[in-house]
Formats: sequence, structure tokens, C-alpha cells
Amino acid sequence: MAGFFIDRPVFAAVIAIVITLGGLLSMQATPVAQFPDIAPPTVQVAAYYPGASAEVIANTVAAPIEQQVNGVDGMMYMSSTSSSAGTMTLTVTFEPGTDPDIAQVNVQNRVNQASAKLPDVVSRQGVNVEKRSQSFMVVIGFYSPDDRYDTAYLANYTNLYILDAIKRIPGANLASMFPQPDVAMRIWLKPDQMAQPGVTTQDIAAAVQRQNQAFGIGQIGQSPAGTQQSFVVTTRGMLTSPEEFEDIIIRTAGDETAIVRLRDVARAELGAKDYAIVPKINGKRAVAIVVYQQPGANAIETSRQVRQLIDELKPNFPQGFTSRIVLDTSTFTEASIEKVVSTFFEAVVLVILVVFLFLQSFRATIIPIIAVPIAIIGTCVGIRALGFSTNMLTLFGMILAIGLVVDDAIIVVENVEHNMAAGGMTPLAATRKAMQEPSGALVAIVLVLCSVFLPVAFLGGMTGTLYKQFAVTIAISMVISGVVALTLSPAMAARILEPGHGAKRGFSRWFESGFQRLTDLYARGCAG
Repeated sequence: MAGFFIDRPVFAAVIAIVITLGGLLSMQATPVAQFPDIAPPTVQVAAYYPGASAEVIANTVAAPIEQQVNGVDGMMYMSSTSSSAGTMTLTVTFEPGTDPDIAQVNVQNRVNQASAKLPDVVSRQGVNVEKRSQSFMVVIGFYSPDDRYDTAYLANYTNLYILDAIKRIPGANLASMFPQPDVAMRIWLKPDQMAQPGVTTQDIAAAVQRQNQAFGIGQIGQSPAGTQQSFVVTTRGMLTSPEEFEDIIIRTAGDETAIVRLRDVARAELGAKDYAIVPKINGKRAVAIVVYQQPGANAIETSRQVRQLIDELKPNFPQGFTSRIVLDTSTFTEASIEKVVSTFFEAVVLVILVVFLFLQSFRATIIPIIAVPIAIIGTCVGIRALGFSTNMLTLFGMILAIGLVVDDAIIVVENVEHNMAAGGMTPLAATRKAMQEPSGALVAIVLVLCSVFLPVAFLGGMTGTLYKQFAVTIAISMVISGVVALTLSPAMAARILEPGHGAKRGFSRWFESGFQRLTDLYARGCAG
């Protein structure tokens, strides 16, 4: 096999170029994260039962949903929380590696089976099922330094003009707000005034539900009436203002004086739907947008685009309205990766220096210098194909692989140098003879190292998920290194190396003699 590429160096160079270009393109398309996605995917089910206690919600809402969702494909465990604020949250955790989209669909189907057993008010409110990442990527706070705006205004503006724009950024579509921007019409009852006409809470709730509706009335002159024109009859839809709610008729006895309206026994007020969360920045009222880490997204690029979008929107903010990045985990991710990358280049330089120190030939050093980057860059093709990300463990695997992949090229160069020095051969003849001897050894080296690291990829649980990318990265780099050592390295050795390097002088002579004395000392120690 090696002889084929020795006679066809252009073919060997093309293979190396294709591997390098594929690695560079894969490097650009591979998502960047601090660590592999080891957190098991979760799906959250949320329901709202206004006015109910935690015990009522647990019995009438949580229990039927849990009964149906339990045992869904790939589920590890689930936990639910019912609060006296009228909310129920069920978090279903799945096995690592489960597709979050498939998990969400399976949970949604189970929730639909439980919908018939839920109270009507819960069904009308709706049961939300969404995949949810547990890791924050960016948290942005919006507030007024002089506290001129209330929370409702801040939430409304942020929801209308900022949140939707952030969700359109690739990798940030899981962004959400807290507190929730939903508004609600709150009706504050007056028990003393309700007691006089004998109005109960159920009477008020039924009146609001009955009169706060939108109806389709129909058309005037609709076929087959025979008229030339038809008109759609429109009516006022859902009530929107507190005054309209206060005009709702609760009870009537037949005359105008006996009508009991909502304003007679209660007060309507437009406010936030939930007051459980009150975020503040420097003691000022604020709202926040949380951007979650989406699986497969480039955390650094997503964070950069979010920051850029906020900077573009800032000139249009109302006077006294500003923003602040409260948390950005990508900053630490970027710093960590930059440190690993710098360590990567330092390792490359050290390997080159060591190779040059022992070979003491610039021509011989060129071959490992070219072989190492090809193997490391080409590894990105496998990383991308397997759906891995550029993270601390894959980069660490590349750093460790530098010292391993260089061995393949050194074996070829050292064998060719030995044949030229001992047999007085030309570089081409020495390379042909050299590749007849270590080709099997090169393949064996690749197989042995792969057999050392690949079993780690088959470990189960979180440990296997964590170290899988590390082990597979090293294995891929070793395979590519073996391919380069059997194709490009012998082709280059046959044309770059020269027989003999002349008499060694200076540092080279001192190093050779010192190393030879150390070798002899070690040999005598082993013999004795």
C-alpha cells in the first residue's frame, strides 16, 4: 500500500488536502460548548388552576397527568410541584442521549390522554408541554435606573419588542421571561357589600364567564336572501378595560333599580397575572430574559448575537429604560477554550522542538510538522459527523493526541534515515525498504491505541457520556494519523530527505555524545 503512494505523491497530497479541508469546514460548523451535553433532557408540563389550593391541584391535576405520563419511553424519573398559587409543574427527566423533540411529543401524547380527567377550568387555561434546558446561557436584565417604570410596563415592552427578536436568533429560541409578561384582570371582592344582596363568589364568576365572550352573529343579506349586498354583523368582543368588567350585571330583579352590577360588590383592576417573582437590579424594579443553552447550539456565537441585538435595539429604548447583562456563561466558556487552544499550540511547538532535537535535521522535522496538523484538523470531521461539540474534553483529547500521532510520522522518518545511513541507499530506495518493515507496526499501533481508548466510549450513565467524546476524539486522530503515515509521510520522505547530514558540530555533537553515554549507562544498568 505504501509503495503505491511513494510512486504517486500527488495522490497522497490530495488525500491529505481533502482531510485538512474537511476538518477546517467541520471546525466552522461544529457547535461550541464548555462541556459535552451530559445533562439528561427534560420536558416540563405546566398547568394552572386559579384559586385552588396545593392539595386540590395535587389531587385533581397532578395525579391524573402523572398517572398517564409515568412510563413514557426513555423516562428516568419525574417530579412534580403543586403550589398554593394555583400552578402545577411536572418535570420529566429522560435518559442521556434521548432526542428532546421526540421526548416532548411522547409526553404531549400522554398529557392529551389525561385531559379528559382534568377540571374544566384547567382545560380552558391549557396545559403547556415544552422541552426545557436546565442550564442558563445568558440572563439579561431590563430596568429603569430612576425606577420610573413599574414592572408591568417593563414586562410589556420587553415582551413586545425584545423577546421575540431574541427568539429569532439561531440557538436562542428557548428564551423566556420572568416574571411572565401575561396580564390579568383582577376582581377584588367586597364581602360586606356582597352580603347585602346575597351575592356569592360563584355568582360573580359565572356572570364574568357568561358575559365576557366573543360571539359570531352572522350576516345580513346572506345567500339565498337574494340581496345584492351582504353585511357581516360585528359585536364587541372580549372585555378589555376595568370599566367594562365593572359594568357586568351580576343579578337583576326586573327593574333598573334592582340591577346589581360588578362595581356594586367588587373592584376590577388590570395587573400582572403572577406576582410570585419580583426581580430587582440594584434595588430597582426589573424584568429579565433568560436564554437557555439549546442542544447543538454554538454557545459563544449565540451569546455574541444576543449582545449584538441588544446593542442594536438600545437606541430605540424609551427614555430611562436600559439593559444589563446579568449572567453570561459563554464568557467563561470562551476563556476556557482559548486557554485550551493556547495549550494546544504550545504542545505542537514542544513536539516539534523535541523531534528536531533528536532528529537534528530540518528536512526530517518537516514531515512530522505537516503530519501532526493534518491528523488533528482532520479529527474535526469525525467530531462533526458524530454530533459532538467543540468543548473542553474534545480539545483535551486533541492535545493528548498530539504526542501520539507524531509517533507514526517519526517511525517512518527514523526508519528511512536508518536505511540511508546503514545501507547507503538513496532516499527513494530507503523509503521503499523502510515501508516494507513498519507498515504492519503502524497499523498495530493504531489498533492498540484505539483498543485502549474506545472502551471508555461504551461506559454507561453520566460517566460514559462525559468521557465518550474524549476517547472517540483520540481514536479518530489515531486512525487519521495512521492513514497519513501510510500515504503522505513515505511520499514526502522519498523526496525531502537527503542521505547523510555531515559531521555534527556544537550543540548537536554535545547532545549526541551525552545521549549516547546515557544510553550506554542505561544498558549497563539493565545488563547488571
